[in-house]
Amino acid sequence: MSTLPRRDATSHGRFNLEQQRKRAKELLKAARGDEPTALARIIQHIPPREAPLKLSDAQCVIARECGFPSWPKLKSHIESLDVSRRLLNEHGDRDMATLHIRCGSDIEHTLRTAGFEGDFLEFSDPFCIGPLRDLSPEELMHLRARYLTEISGMAERDVLARLRKGYEALDDLSRYERIVLWFEHDSYDQLILAYLLHRLRQSPPEARVELVAVESIPGVERFIGIGQLAPDLLAWLWRQRRPVEASLLELGTRAWRALTAESPEALQALAAAGTPALPMMGRALARHLQESPAPDTGLGLTERLTLKIVRDHGPLTVGKAFSYLMREYEPLPYLGDLMFWWLLQSLIAEPEPLLAISDIHREWPHRQLALTKWGRDVLEG
Repeated sequence: MSTLPRRDATSHGRFNLEQQRKRAKELLKAARGDEPTALARIIQHIPPREAPLKLSDAQCVIARECGFPSWPKLKSHIESLDVSRRLLNEHGDRDMATLHIRCGSDIEHTLRTAGFEGDFLEFSDPFCIGPLRDLSPEELMHLRARYLTEISGMAERDVLARLRKGYEALDDLSRYERIVLWFEHDSYDQLILAYLLHRLRQSPPEARVELVAVESIPGVERFIGIGQLAPDLLAWLWRQRRPVEASLLELGTRAWRALTAESPEALQALAAAGTPALPMMGRALARHLQESPAPDTGLGLTERLTLKIVRDHGPLTVGKAFSYLMREYEPLPYLGDLMFWWLLQSLIAEPEPLLAISDIHREWPHRQLALTKWGRDVLEG
């Protein structure tokens, strides 16, 4: 999944303790000098009082601005990151022949930068869009290739070749002693994870299978995906990986069969009942169900949110609309930018487009979107 360009610590998750100490000292100095901005920051986190401000007060403010309840919690987390990096440098994944599986290429370079040496496999068939059937891998791959060709405009042979790398690699796991699945909490990741767990249950490898499952990171203001994280955070997550047990494999099969059923009842029941083996999967399945066409408009949630964004902020470019979606409107961000562009096609399609799009000779992220009268009528019911 695509990530957003912010690279401050509250986005990538890597905090420097000395830097935060310096910030606390600077804040204290400014507050003692009655600088309005500094005083406003202090008051936001510490109630007014007669006692003079101390360094510990400024440190508390800095910690809370970084997303931690206290300075000791921030300090402890930074120390944990340092320990994780040191342990990875000493041991890493070199003790066993390891394969890292991810639903995209976004962390491949970061894993190498962090010090991981195992092989990397990208399995990125976007099951969150398009048809799903409980078919053999070969049949499913061809079904998906036809759909992705239709919406992307790419040649089917190129789409099929890309998909084949992932599908066929799952049949050749015998060389590995450890397989690590790196996935976050959104429906893009969790639907792919369900399929992988289902495949691993059908054909159990001799390798140990482990899971890194992430839905939040301490200090990260809006966690969207593992790809936004600094290398040291991958070392920290590595220490938190868990073995994939039978209950999780069984959940993968249940989820996959519900996703590929002809009617949504099984998926609705699974999402409503919860998924104790991996609670984030149940929440992702519930979000996926919201992409079903609404009775009043015929639109899925992403389509409705996109119309609202253009109504609230337009006219605006496709790229800016995607940014608003990911930052402010989407309750569980899951789309990559290219998938967002694909999903826009139904909204701009003639003869009754809900969105007007201009600048046809520009790259699609820079093309302007505006709400049509028909789009406004649909949005308003």
